[in-house]
Amino acid sequence: MFKDQLILLLESQGEDVLHLMMQANSLRQTDEITYSKNVFLPLTNICRNECGYCTFRRNPEDDDATLVMPPQEVMATIHQADEYGCREALFTFGEQADATPKVEHALKKLGYSGMLEYLYDLCERTLDETNLLPHSNPGILEKDELKMLREVNASMGLMLETTSKRLMDTPAHEKSPGKDPQLRIKTIENAGKLKIPFTTGLLIGIGETVEERVESLLEIRRIQDKYGHIQEIIIQNFRTKPGIEMENHSEPSLLEMIRMVATTKLLFPDCSVQVPPNLNQDSAQVFLMAGADDWGGVSPLTRDYVNPEAPWPELDELNKLTSQLGFYLKERLPVYPPYLTKEFLSNRIQEKII
Repeated sequence: MFKDQLILLLESQGEDVLHLMMQANSLRQTDEITYSKNVFLPLTNICRNECGYCTFRRNPEDDDATLVMPPQEVMATIHQADEYGCREALFTFGEQADATPKVEHALKKLGYSGMLEYLYDLCERTLDETNLLPHSNPGILEKDELKMLREVNASMGLMLETTSKRLMDTPAHEKSPGKDPQLRIKTIENAGKLKIPFTTGLLIGIGETVEERVESLLEIRRIQDKYGHIQEIIIQNFRTKPGIEMENHSEPSLLEMIRMVATTKLLFPDCSVQVPPNLNQDSAQVFLMAGADDWGGVSPLTRDYVNPEAPWPELDELNKLTSQLGFYLKERLPVYPPYLTKEFLSNRIQEKII
């Protein structure tokens, strides 16, 4: 599709919106709606970025700051998740947190030189001691860092969020050097060069224009056409929250999100499309009708630390929402079936899955 065509789709109205939804749904290959049963592990909430929409980040001196989640607590939680039958260990943390002296000191006390060494060790222990598969969201990384983590991760992820350089001068990203689109694009491309099954996506409603949304979609399409490693695209809506810098910024409308999800599916028939259900509990079914086919990670054990005000839906509720539309709920691994190959997985991960 061309840029002008996509803009028209994102501006469609009335019956054209219904037609767009039907087109997106026609691309389904099955009636399955997937989810991953996971455990959420926020290794630190210290971050070099200060995004205007974030409630996750803390300063080192804050009372509720987690400099480093202790390994005993991490592994105890993962073992508990194993008992719950979870298959995905979702590791996430603030970007380049170990550049902060207090975090660096805390890691050294544990015997680690940096956050990535700590992450690697936890992923390795997860593989050795449980049935869970690691999926890491460590932020911007160099190619050699991605290559190291590939050995112990079934998949990895980084939200592109937007390709709009303009937003680097707005409350959304003006204090967030790691949200420079070119840095994020480079990380996603390097993951492609290394054949890492990857999740990325866009954050909708942080000040971007319709044209910028299209440019962001087309950039992901370009990367996917070149490397073929993007297994899932998340379309996440900005939600206002008390205390954030963008507290009074308006949220994207339901119509905007419907058009965005359906257009994404049309442009990416080869990728799964996810809209976080805990951010859209009243409208989650509408997105299935617009082409979404995955609920994302759902945890029976831990909350969504990035969106703490939005609890995960119970699996029984997800099953109800899914079956009411004539679809079937199916659990998946953090790596999608097309990527269960030697090309995309390290020997270590292949042995674990087989």
